[in-house]
Amino acid sequence: MTPHIVTVVAFDRISAFHLAVPCVVFGDAHPGLPRFDFRVCAIEAGPLSTTAGFEVTVRHGLEALDDADTIIVPSWHDPAVRPPQRLLDAMGAAHRRGARVVGLCLGAFVLAEAGLLDGRRATTHWAYAKTFAHRYPQVQVDADVLYVDDGNVLTSAGTAAGIDCCLHLLRQDYGSEIANIVARRLVTPPHRQGGQAQFIEQPLPTTARDSRLTDLLGWVRANLQLPHTLDSLAERSLLSRRTFTRHFRLLTGDTVGNWLLGERLSYAQRLLETTDQPVESVATLAGFGSPESLRHHFRQTFGVAPNAWRKTFRG
Repeated sequence: MTPHIVTVVAFDRISAFHLAVPCVVFGDAHPGLPRFDFRVCAIEAGPLSTTAGFEVTVRHGLEALDDADTIIVPSWHDPAVRPPQRLLDAMGAAHRRGARVVGLCLGAFVLAEAGLLDGRRATTHWAYAKTFAHRYPQVQVDADVLYVDDGNVLTSAGTAAGIDCCLHLLRQDYGSEIANIVARRLVTPPHRQGGQAQFIEQPLPTTARDSRLTDLLGWVRANLQLPHTLDSLAERSLLSRRTFTRHFRLLTGDTVGNWLLGERLSYAQRLLETTDQPVESVATLAGFGSPESLRHHFRQTFGVAPNAWRKTFRG
């Protein structure tokens, strides 16, 4: 099988962290994951400076985009500076022939400048979302999410959200189990829903009450087959409905309903990929109540039926 070609576009004064994100996900070897034909390119091959004070040497010019299957722009050094026309033309040509294009963080500015986000929903770093929306009114900007998957065009929020977006690509192409393995090696959460808030006001528990909520999340994940509700979870936490809702949002960046649906879908994915359980059993174990409910939410979220998802990853 011909390796999937992943090409990352680097540039002068690139952030070392932003460059490293796709490199560690797609460039390193991970158990169970096929090796990619991984390349880093720039407008011209040669040395590039980084914001950390050291240089990297890039072996490929823009010709590396000609046969790439996935092209990732990991950021951009300055949203006020228009990317060179040669880069924009190369990105447009690659997309027209069918390449998947990804703009992480400020890389969304490059995709938008190339016209690849026109009429699409997209995101970028929250601090630059207003600038982005003003400059590209033809793009539907969603500043409150971690990443946006619009078919073969994807964008992510700032910095660490690039990891979430790259793991999402692995999940879509190779299944949640492989994505989870890579996430564990990176010591990062295996799955944060793309619709989760970009930043969470209180990411770590600071009081005994918040520690109870953290424990509660683990208990819910271990008991997804139960019919959890906002009221039942608030009662289990010994909190009023209003207080529980507020602290849950602060802790997770999401509503109870959205978080719970994401956990149920993630577990259903793993069951479909790694077991022979019939869809009816998967629906029960993941807490959907009925196979019809599972099929509805699965298709609405992933665009395919559960059996089609299983066939993709198990044959």
